[in-house]
Amino acid sequence: MAITSTTRLYSLPYGSLKTYRTALLFVAGNIVLPQLFHLIPQGGVTWLPIYFFTLIGAYKYGWRVGLLTAVLSPLVNSFLFGMPAAASLPAILLKSCLLAAFAGWTARRTGKVTLALMLGVVLAYQAVGTLGEWAMKGDFYLAAQDFRIGIPGMLLQIAGGYLVVKYLIRK
Repeated sequence: MAITSTTRLYSLPYGSLKTYRTALLFVAGNIVLPQLFHLIPQGGVTWLPIYFFTLIGAYKYGWRVGLLTAVLSPLVNSFLFGMPAAASLPAILLKSCLLAAFAGWTARRTGKVTLALMLGVVLAYQAVGTLGEWAMKGDFYLAAQDFRIGIPGMLLQIAGGYLVVKYLIRK
């Protein structure tokens, strides 16, 4: 006998107060988590914590929640804590917005969450984001930093994102 569990995925509209409340919760998560990881030397560039709740918000509640989280999280963090540095904001905002778009689209298109889908979302936003960052900065070595240093963070996004969306957020 196979046991299956269903995961409810949503696409909240901009006209709903729930969209903004939900996004603010994920922004708060994207403020706290990076602060914790920045206590570890090179924690931010290794663990990529600024993207974690953007992935979860976009996958579970749709691209609109994801996009709000993607834009507000780096801006608020930079304003309050100086991290990410202002010079890094364009690339981080690009990757954050790509993550929100890929996660929201994948969830809406498939209607399910699997490790393979999370892997696809993370690889897609990182690959396209790396190309965009390369175009912005003109330095491929610098643009590919997440693939050189951030593999643990990508694995955290894949496994952690899957677990949170699949099992911890029941609503």
